[in-house]
Formats: sequence, structure tokens, C-alpha cells
Amino acid sequence: MDALLPAFVAAFLAEIGDKTQLLAALLAIRFVRPVPVLAGIAVAALANALIAGAGGALLSGHVAHRPLTLLLALALIAAGAGAVWRQKQPEVGIYDRLGPFAASAVAFFILEFGDKTQFLTLAIAARAQAPLLAASGAAAGVLLAAAPAVALGRALSTAVPLGRIRLGIGIVFLLVGVATALGALRLW
Repeated sequence: MDALLPAFVAAFLAEIGDKTQLLAALLAIRFVRPVPVLAGIAVAALANALIAGAGGALLSGHVAHRPLTLLLALALIAAGAGAVWRQKQPEVGIYDRLGPFAASAVAFFILEFGDKTQFLTLAIAARAQAPLLAASGAAAGVLLAAAPAVALGRALSTAVPLGRIRLGIGIVFLLVGVATALGALRLW
């Protein structure tokens, strides 16, 4: 459980107002079929989370606990910095020929690959030495964050102040990242 809940919360918060949430809304608008869009997103989120979990498993066997804690701090700080920067709207038109499920899976996988959520998942999996739990939690967090975007489409951005929420989440990630780094360095 040391990996499942933190990965879930970190992934969910990292995706709020992120370009992947915008992509989910655009895909839902483009294809007007929320179930296959959400299923494609689920497959892509799980694939990316499993890759991150595998990377975390590789690291955890070769790196001591304090450096892994510093890695987690770096991931949190990177997530915070990424949340503070303005997001570009992703392009979905190039995937039209694939259909809603495949287009969602491919577009979401590509956009999420190497993203802050994957970095956070890797760091949590490595530190907790529980790659499958971290991957499961992260995939569930990503899916839960994407679901309202798929359900509401463009209305999400008018109903919820995503920019302000994203800024607040970014500040929290930065503060927790700095506190984690100070703790790992035994300066706190």
C-alpha cells in the first residue's frame, strides 16, 4: 500500500488540467463515443504506468533508499514545475482514421510517454519497491482524472477553473518535493 495510494494521488493530481486531460476532452468531442475513448485511455495509461513501474523495479534493486528519495523529490519538483507552465492544446486530427479506441490509446500513450506522471510513477515504484502497485495506482489516477474530461468535453474547462487548480497543484508538488529533498538530505 506504500505505493498504490501515493501513486494514485500523485497521478490524479498531476493530470488535473494537464495536456492529457485536454486530449481526453478533445478525443471525446471528436469521436462522440465516450466508452471507447475512455477504454483507449485506460489501455494507454496502464501501458505507460507498467513501463514506469518496470523502470522503478530496475532502479530499486541497484540504488540505495536515500538516493531514491531524492529521485522522488526531483520527480515531485518536476511535476510541480510542469503544472505551473501553460499547456499547449494537443492535436488529435492525425488519428481520425484509427477510430475512437485506437486513436485514444495511441494518442494518449504518445502524449503521456515520458511525462511527469510517468516520472512520478517510476520514482514511487522504485522507492516503495512495489512496481505493480505503483503502476496500478498511477493508471487508476490517470483514468479517474480523464473520466470527467471525456464525460464533459469542452464544458469541463468552463465549469472548472483548471488553470487555477493546476497552479495550486503545482505549488503543492513543489513544496512537497522540496520537503522530501530536505528530508532525504537530512536537512529537515
